Amino acid sequence: MATIVTAGRRPGQGVAANLLLYALLLILSVIFIAPLLWMLSTSFKTTEGATALPPQWIPAEFSTEGYTSLFADAQAPVLRWLFNSVVVAVAHTVLVLVTAAAAAYPLARMRFRGKNTIFALIVATLFVPGFVFLMPNYLIVESLGWLDSKWALIVPGAASAFGVFFLRQFFVSIPVELEEAGLIDGANRFQIFVRIVLPLAKAPLATLAILSLLGSWNDFLWPLYVLFNPENLTLPAGLATLKGAYATDYPAIMAGAALASVPVLIAFALVQRYVIAGVARSGLKG
Repeated sequence: MATIVTAGRRPGQGVAANLLLYALLLILSVIFIAPLLWMLSTSFKTTEGATALPPQWIPAEFSTEGYTSLFADAQAPVLRWLFNSVVVAVAHTVLVLVTAAAAAYPLARMRFRGKNTIFALIVATLFVPGFVFLMPNYLIVESLGWLDSKWALIVPGAASAFGVFFLRQFFVSIPVELEEAGLIDGANRFQIFVRIVLPLAKAPLATLAILSLLGSWNDFLWPLYVLFNPENLTLPAGLATLKGAYATDYPAIMAGAALASVPVLIAFALVQRYVIAGVARSGLKG
């Protein structure tokens, strides 16, 4: 009897591939979560335990010394830094959403000369390293008198090229018939944008919001560049000042890092389902 050979996978081959995939995902998960676990572990160690060799994943002596010393240090206004970070991150995120949506919609849905060239130039800026803009932005902020103020952190970067690209890719996927129905009902372009397009874009807007929030919240170099008064620092920049020249209080720094991660985790938890939906839709036609 002739043996029939199928072109598909042999029995067991699919199971092995799945096991390999799960093993790879498990390894990647451990790699990504290890720094977070180390941060939490160190925040509950004593100073001696944080520098002990070999390193200890589980504190030999559980201590809240890092948290108490962090808030007891008069030279480290942690709550003020936390407030500054919240104000700057929220204001920056709102500005990014407004400017990106306002720029992406005409690039996606309107016809005008030079539209593709403008979009290509915006996309091209994504390939320019961020540090190239440090000095031009500094000179602009200085000329506006915004040095050592929150405006210096909020306004620069509010026109996000990535945000325009990301939202534009979603806007082009919205059926034209929806806008035509709005035009027939007497709505103008602005009303269609606000009442039809933006409500449909909750997922990509939430995704862009959380990405912008993370970028602003974790920004470290630019605040050190333009802020001089310790009271005006954001939390990441302020925590960097806790590192001493001869000794470093690692439990206190890790306690501050753990504190800094809480608002971001809460924000992500609130918009998680929109973010996942936004990423799933971001393949998109161009």
